[in-house]
Amino acid sequence: MKIATVETMQADAGWRIFSFLKITTSDGIVGWSEYNESFGSAGLSDIIRELTPLIVGKDPRRFEQIVSTLHVLTRQTRGGLNQQAIAAIENALLDITGKAYGVPVYALFGGPVRERIPVYWSHFGTYRVRNAAMLGVPPINNYDDLARHAQDVQKRGFRGLKTNIMPTAGDKLSSYTPGFGRTPGWPELNWDNKTLHDAAAQLGAIRAAVGSEMNIHLDINFNFKTEGFKRVADTIAPFNLTWLEIDSHDPASLAWIRSNAPCPIASLETLHGRREFRPYLEAYACDVPIIDVIWNGLAESLKIASMAETYEVNVAPHNFYGHLCSVISANFSAIVPNFRVMEIDMDSIPWRDEFVTSVPVVENGEFLLPTGPGWGIDINEKAVRAHPPKS
Repeated sequence: MKIATVETMQADAGWRIFSFLKITTSDGIVGWSEYNESFGSAGLSDIIRELTPLIVGKDPRRFEQIVSTLHVLTRQTRGGLNQQAIAAIENALLDITGKAYGVPVYALFGGPVRERIPVYWSHFGTYRVRNAAMLGVPPINNYDDLARHAQDVQKRGFRGLKTNIMPTAGDKLSSYTPGFGRTPGWPELNWDNKTLHDAAAQLGAIRAAVGSEMNIHLDINFNFKTEGFKRVADTIAPFNLTWLEIDSHDPASLAWIRSNAPCPIASLETLHGRREFRPYLEAYACDVPIIDVIWNGLAESLKIASMAETYEVNVAPHNFYGHLCSVISANFSAIVPNFRVMEIDMDSIPWRDEFVTSVPVVENGEFLLPTGPGWGIDINEKAVRAHPPKS
């Protein structure tokens, strides 16, 4: 068995693009992976195509050898887009290997520790404030709307949700993303009293709606500097968060925030590979390391998780993509002993289900692990091609 062809394809996903990698072997087995090209990863498909000549003709079942070789050949510019391209290749090779042996991918790594994966509803309210028309749902205009939505999520069996700061702007709610340059406030990333006041009002409305047992997470991304992260942590203390999620690229600063925060701190979702995770683990910088399995590849993510376990921390996957990414992240969540909870986007464009041959099942706040060979689902190429990306 040899790798014969490698093909990338993209599809319109409303406010972003879903990207897929298809690797076909000489005997007709097709392996799939999904990767992310919409948020700071422009040109990723081009890098995958540049790496293609290095893998054509290789045995896809020797995925560790192929991935190690690709790392050697890109060592001078390791991480970043090269790592994400290698991860996409790795994940597609794992799908082929599982199909070749007639087993799920998780069986290649010792089988599942768990088959029902606890998940939390990610981007709670966030997408509905920004993209309600695309989602085909009523918009969320105020914190009362948000509270009603929280009750609906709870009634659907979810035991956790994660939201982002949505400050008031006149009589509407708005997004707050200066850390990504999408709303005012960058590059300084300073905090202000109004933003803190609105964050407290938002979390207060959610907590009052769902009661004390619901797990509430707040993700504030790169939206502040260390001073601002600390002020947010102090402000949200009364609401008993499951975690405050922040992004910081300085281990010492993150460790200082954690040591002074009134709730657990989750972080590290933007890191690539064990070498980038190591200084944060050595600094005991966060309570929950978040690993992007799509950026790192499943095999590398498992190595990161194993390293994290020696520091007595449980890990969680970063997963806000399409259905195949959710299945890949669920395989990770099923395998690692030191698992915390899995992120999932329940809100998405109405045609997301069309992109896969089998829609994953979320039941009573748990993701049901597919049992078929490989990832257990495939990509519907016809549907992908029917929704070309918009410029």
